[in-house]
Amino acid sequence: MAKKNNPLKIMDTTFRDAHQSSFATRMRMEDMDPIAAEMDNMGFHALEIWGGATFDVMTRFLNEDPWEKVRRFKKLMPKTPFQMLLRGQNLVGYRNYADDVVEAFVKHAAEVGIDIFRVFDALNDERNVEASFREIKKAGKHIQACLSYTLTEPRLGGPVFTIEYYVNKAKIFEDMGADSICIKDMAGLLSPYDAYDLVKALKQAVKIPVELHTHYTSGMAL
Repeated sequence: MAKKNNPLKIMDTTFRDAHQSSFATRMRMEDMDPIAAEMDNMGFHALEIWGGATFDVMTRFLNEDPWEKVRRFKKLMPKTPFQMLLRGQNLVGYRNYADDVVEAFVKHAAEVGIDIFRVFDALNDERNVEASFREIKKAGKHIQACLSYTLTEPRLGGPVFTIEYYVNKAKIFEDMGADSICIKDMAGLLSPYDAYDLVKALKQAVKIPVELHTHYTSGMAL
């Protein structure tokens, strides 16, 4: 049980990852507006409303302005911090962009209302998050560095993806200025037993908060 002075915090993904994973990010703003006030009153640590595929889908398929989504939601949900998923040097696209594009994107995202930037690189290559980290810090916002979780064996371990591998990466991200660490289990591969060992090791190794994001792909998440 979490101590009263350090309660367990919950970040909700309904407005971003939930509909991205469930039905190809096709929720429109008008679908989300009616429940926004209730979500704001729930007491969530943060609401992930943006990033990932939302930017692309809103522009190409929904004929909506992704920047306006953040501004609009900020008026509907003024109490809860907003979070986005940022693909490091890839931002919200499918290729790597120049540093000046990263700088402009992060600056504008912060201006319209993003408070927490959950930043990941699929290969956990810290070189691919340096520019975004620098700009997020410059904007005075929260950097949540991701450990993209994967396996080469049925359980955590083997020649590459060991507890030591993830702990070392977490230390690197902390040294780079990360404000928190997220274990990003995007494929639902993290078993409860491995989660226990990994979270425990991370808590002992870094001083910043540790968050877990997992998917129900394999049925283990619950």
